[in-house]
Amino acid sequence: MRSQSVFRIFLCSAAILLLIALPARGQTPAGGSYPAGPTWRPATLGADTGVTPAAATAPAPAGPSAAPAATSGGNPFLAQPPLVARRTLQVTSGSGTLPNDQGQVWREYDISPYTARVTTTKRPEQAIIDWILRETGYEVWHGEPFGILSATPRTLRVYHTPQMQAVVADIVERFVSGEAETRTFSLRIATIDSPNWRVAAHRALRPIPVQTPGVCAWLLSKEDAAVLLSTLQHRTDYREHSSPNQMINNGQATVITAQRGRPFIRDVNPRPDVLMGYENLPGQIDEGFSLEFQPLLTIDRRSVDAVIKCQVDQVEKLVPVMLEVPTQTLPRQRAKVDVPQISNFRFSERFRWPVNQVLILGLGMVPLPVPVDSTPTLAGIPLPLPSSPPRADLLVIIESRGPLSETPGGAALPGTLPAQAPRQ
Repeated sequence: MRSQSVFRIFLCSAAILLLIALPARGQTPAGGSYPAGPTWRPATLGADTGVTPAAATAPAPAGPSAAPAATSGGNPFLAQPPLVARRTLQVTSGSGTLPNDQGQVWREYDISPYTARVTTTKRPEQAIIDWILRETGYEVWHGEPFGILSATPRTLRVYHTPQMQAVVADIVERFVSGEAETRTFSLRIATIDSPNWRVAAHRALRPIPVQTPGVCAWLLSKEDAAVLLSTLQHRTDYREHSSPNQMINNGQATVITAQRGRPFIRDVNPRPDVLMGYENLPGQIDEGFSLEFQPLLTIDRRSVDAVIKCQVDQVEKLVPVMLEVPTQTLPRQRAKVDVPQISNFRFSERFRWPVNQVLILGLGMVPLPVPVDSTPTLAGIPLPLPSSPPRADLLVIIESRGPLSETPGGAALPGTLPAQAPRQ
């Protein structure tokens, strides 16, 4: 009897010791790592780790191929950051039909007669898309009612209301019409040092609305424009900066630029392996002007729509800054870097005017669009720098000269003047 009591006490003591040695279910063991089994799952799930709830709560694979839990210094929270719950994205296949709750209809327009004529760009159909978006607005294709606008080199596909289809058809017809061939425009970019030229020309100028502050626009007859141009060309401060005759496909854009790179030292980099102990890091700024002109004739060919964009960049001066770059041999050595002081002018608007008239844009006293030398000279002798950066009244004179077949060789039409070489 006594031996049985001793045996029972031994069994109870062994059971108590076993319970103390084993961790409770779901708790962290003394080693600091979680058991690789389905009993542990993170408290929260997060999008930062890219783990979905289903994948995070799935039991770990058993066997020797199962990856051990990642730890960092015995702390599992350093190995895996806290997770945040991710919302579930709802995706359906839809009804299988295009919505037509507002009477939308499908139309396909043959644009190959236009795209076959344009060989100056790889994607001539993009111009049709751009003009449709300008006429209708971008928002009508990205909201209600539901719409589609897509183009290939041969076909323009449109899904929208009948009213919108009528607008699209009018624009497409302006492109594909048999008379929508390459046209010749006189596009002059000129500067005048003083804006007082407007005094003598004021009576002949007929102003039209402009949205950009500080910019003026006028219309003139071709005869009055020829007289005005002749008067301006006799001024000593008049300079032209472009070739006046431009051959442009109807609806396509042409860009006229006159730019040059202005080098400067933007920073220095210490280098013990070179003589001075540092190297200059060069930089470059493109200064000059760029003018983009994109015309589109109306169906009756009596008016022209045009988007005109102009930008002028001028480096007013390079502000020097002296940096300390000491070396063992030259402990007080300094190096110069440049900080550019830049002036910018930006203009973008759309105009419509009759083809038998001339459009003149006065962009105001803007940074000089032609790069000038930072140190002017006279007979090889440096002149003092001006107190302020150079400015000039920038003029853009646009005249339609008809289809290319009517102006062979770019010859001037009656009422126009021949091209004049820019004055230096």
